[in-house]
Amino acid sequence: MDITAAIYTLVLYKLVLLGIGLWSQRRTRNTDDYFLGGRQLGPVVAAISYGASSASAWTLLGMSGVAYVLGPAAIWIACGSVSGCAVAWLWIGPRLMRHTGERKQLTLTAFLAEDHRGERDRSIEITVSVIILISFIFYIAAQFQGAANTFSGAFNLPLAESLLLGAAIITIYTFLGGFWAASLTDTLQGILMLCAALLLPAFAFDAVGGWQGISAQAAQALGDVSMTAGNAGLAALGFVAGCIAVGIGTYGQPHLLNRFMALRDKRALRQAQFIAIGWMTLIFLGMFSLGVLGRFLIPEIENPETLFFEMSNLLLHPVVAAVLLAAVLSAIMSTADSMLLVVASTVSHDLRLQALTPGRELWVSRIAMVSVAVFAVIIALSLPATIFERVLFAWIAIGSAFGPTVFAKLAGARPAHRAVRESVLTGFILAVVLYLLPSTPGDWAERIIPFCAASVVLLLRPSRLGRLVQA
Repeated sequence: MDITAAIYTLVLYKLVLLGIGLWSQRRTRNTDDYFLGGRQLGPVVAAISYGASSASAWTLLGMSGVAYVLGPAAIWIACGSVSGCAVAWLWIGPRLMRHTGERKQLTLTAFLAEDHRGERDRSIEITVSVIILISFIFYIAAQFQGAANTFSGAFNLPLAESLLLGAAIITIYTFLGGFWAASLTDTLQGILMLCAALLLPAFAFDAVGGWQGISAQAAQALGDVSMTAGNAGLAALGFVAGCIAVGIGTYGQPHLLNRFMALRDKRALRQAQFIAIGWMTLIFLGMFSLGVLGRFLIPEIENPETLFFEMSNLLLHPVVAAVLLAAVLSAIMSTADSMLLVVASTVSHDLRLQALTPGRELWVSRIAMVSVAVFAVIIALSLPATIFERVLFAWIAIGSAFGPTVFAKLAGARPAHRAVRESVLTGFILAVVLYLLPSTPGDWAERIIPFCAASVVLLLRPSRLGRLVQA
């Protein structure tokens, strides 16, 4: 890669993001603007910023790396992610937009803590807030690690210095503005990600020699890799179920669900549904294809998560490769900024620290962002793990803790406060325990059992069935 071209591209890109952040600050007049953009989000921004925040670094780096290792069997992960997006937009989105809009709720925590009379349970607010803080620190650490790998690989910098540089850039950018800045920049980043997901696999397909070249080299490149990664019987069923279950985490992510809460009307929702599902499909199929084709072009690679960069350097002009480098950084920032914003709303709004400093709520939010960024850097430096594993832990923990209650409430059930609290804790604690076991991180048990157990808790506890929340 041409280092000079990469530097110029990134500098220009950062200036554009800075301009968006400064412009967005003019539209932020109150907490409703700061946390939800005044509920005036349009379909393109809502859909693509949702996708960019959901996909993050693990899609461009992790998904392509997993596809390189597993081959065709990795398609099940892509299917799970796309199906999760579809369920979220087609079922959860319409109901959550209506429910939170009618009640003027700014955060997912407020929705989870509310009962059928509109009263909020303080213990649930605190429990949910603590879980968000713990999980998102790990999740943001994964994004910082992705930024560090990017800088280290592109500019030959030490990993620790690269991590600190990437974290500083993300934190400073997020510090500039609220929801509008995050959503607009995420949209730009999502467009760059889509270009990368279409461009690089297309060049790889041509370099392999098209379908004829794939047919000629398939036996040597793919070997005996199967659609179940060599598993058979119940093991194969568990492998497929575990891969598809990646999409379960989607249903409880606050930084994704707040896009539904911020949509301006039903028409914007309908248009965004088509855009979001289409974007997600192209991104995951592109990275899956890149990983599989990478086995043909680069038979041996030390770290599969660097495949994206290796293929860029191999196939593309240095300037184009520099643009794709910006796309990876875009994927990282699009998740990190959204999560830092959620953390800010959790600390200042849900934990009500703004009450201690009336009139300074935005400053409380910004201080929270910086504090979480520091903790995330410490974790990224002290707890080594691959990007994929660390993201899966936080993704599954949040999804298992909140997803069952989101479904139950939007389906019209009225679970008691105690049932919600126990369900949330069950999903989260089980996800943590299974992650810590030596044989389960990333497998079907970690992805499925916590969500199912949390759902069972809701079913066993007494609740009332209310009016179905219609779209």
